[in-house]
Amino acid sequence: MEQNKETSAEEIKVNVVSDEQVEEPITEEAVTEDSAMEVETTENAPEAESENASEGFFGKKKKKEKKDKKDEQIEALNAKNEELQDKYLRLQAEFVNFRNRTDKEKAASFDLGAKSVVEKMLPVIDNLERGLAVLTDEQKEDAFAQGIDKVYKQLMATLEGMNVKPMESVGKEFDPNLHNAVMHVEDENVGENIVVEEFQKGYTYHDTVVRHAMVKVAN
Repeated sequence: MEQNKETSAEEIKVNVVSDEQVEEPITEEAVTEDSAMEVETTENAPEAESENASEGFFGKKKKKEKKDKKDEQIEALNAKNEELQDKYLRLQAEFVNFRNRTDKEKAASFDLGAKSVVEKMLPVIDNLERGLAVLTDEQKEDAFAQGIDKVYKQLMATLEGMNVKPMESVGKEFDPNLHNAVMHVEDENVGENIVVEEFQKGYTYHDTVVRHAMVKVAN
């Protein structure tokens, strides 16, 4: 028992010595160094905050500048788009006007050419009508006369298909836009200024006078 007590007392002493060796004494130099580090950290903190703040300010400013540049580019593109669209609409309107004008000119040129051809054909028609008018009933039965009559009717049908039509003048009131009065006659049975006889037929092409009718008018 005495040996166990002595052993325990020795273990306790060893533990006490080891604890004393672990705990080191705090000197004034250590306290001074810790205080200096705390002061340096405190002094550097505002500088770091100011740097972060400045970085945040300039970062926002750069973002704003980039945003402003994008807005300017969008506005420039929109203005360019409106300009191009206006040019396109103007060009389209000019093309439509040009096409309409060209169509009218083509139609006028065609009408003028057709009118010229019809004018040259009218004397032939006049001669056919005069030749058929002097035939007797017996001569009209001849095959040659019948052939001429058929050619004349075919020619008149062709002209009618081209909107070339003869005027109906006899019994109508004289119209200087349609008639050419070459004779006047006193006739109490007919009203004043009425066409009583037609010497040469007048023709129209699409309601345009190709040739005036040559007529006799009652005064």
